[in-house]
Amino acid sequence: MSREENFKNIISNIDISKYNIYEKNIVSNCLNTFRDPKESWTAKKYSQKRFADYKPFQFVDGEGVRCSIYLSGCLFGCKECFNESIQNFNVGELYTDEIENKIIEDLSQSYVQGLTILGGEPFLNTQVAIKLCERVRKEFGNTKDIWVYSGYTYEQLQIASEDKRELLNLCDVLVDGPFILALKDLTLKFRGSSNQRIIDIKKSEKENSIVLYLE
Repeated sequence: MSREENFKNIISNIDISKYNIYEKNIVSNCLNTFRDPKESWTAKKYSQKRFADYKPFQFVDGEGVRCSIYLSGCLFGCKECFNESIQNFNVGELYTDEIENKIIEDLSQSYVQGLTILGGEPFLNTQVAIKLCERVRKEFGNTKDIWVYSGYTYEQLQIASEDKRELLNLCDVLVDGPFILALKDLTLKFRGSSNQRIIDIKKSEKENSIVLYLE
């Protein structure tokens, strides 16, 4: 059972028979804060190969100075998502060689630690994300790290479609899981709710168990 499923199970087993309507609504809102992923959620079906924003040389989307690209479209629909405006797959601009070359140029600066791919949902935009990650590896090898944020958990991605697993394997750090409003914690570093984890992908693969990054 995943952390999100366990959370839902705990909430659903709360006895709300004595609660008033307002209190019942609070419990309901805590439970229904994101959609569960489905096998039908594929990049081939949904991705429009668009990005909503590109922000070079910033510090909030991972460790060190980073270049961040926000890919368009997400199906998780997390309540109070900080990027709710780009859940639509049609927002933003088409991803082109021009923006890719700009990202590579910015990453070449010695003070930049790496690339961060966010969304939206990167794993529903694998055509773009894989292409960019492969270019980064070609240009920089492992001297620049790649962070990826996802509503999927690490466990879900391990058994997901081939393109999702390919993208996961190209990255170094995964910030996983949907944003859960009831678990919101503003004190957390690089994530919004306490169910989300910052995972060292390479070490986790080697150890065959979750290895957290920065902990």
